[in-house]
Amino acid sequence: QVQLVESGGGLVQAGGSLRLSCSASGRTFSRYGVGWFRQAPGKEREFVAAVSRSGYVIFYADSVKGRFTISRDNAKNTVYLQMNSLKPEDTAVYFCAAQYRIVDTSTRDVSEYDYWGQGTQVTVSS
Repeated sequence: QVQLVESGGGLVQAGGSLRLSCSASGRTFSRYGVGWFRQAPGKEREFVAAVSRSGYVIFYADSVKGRFTISRDNAKNTVYLQMNSLKPEDTAVYFCAAQYRIVDTSTRDVSEYDYWGQGTQVTVSS
């Protein structure tokens, strides 16, 4: 089992940057693929980015490709989401999620993640 805690959210102007962190408990974090998702008011939770156990397999949503970068440091049990060139439409609560993986891959499918953090608010003003 793994527990996840997000941090790094806040208020930023359009064009600015934020770095979110997802810190995990447990000694086997390196066996989990991790994804970032976001949910805006009145909308469904949507995929943002995902990284495999090793960090080598990475997926991005088309809406953030080229602006966001996901990475992980297994020694620190932490996954990061660097968000640059932020837009007002990026405003949402951002969640990280983990899925135990035998193979070194990941998924965009929200239903395949077993563990979730509480979320961190990101607000981008125009």
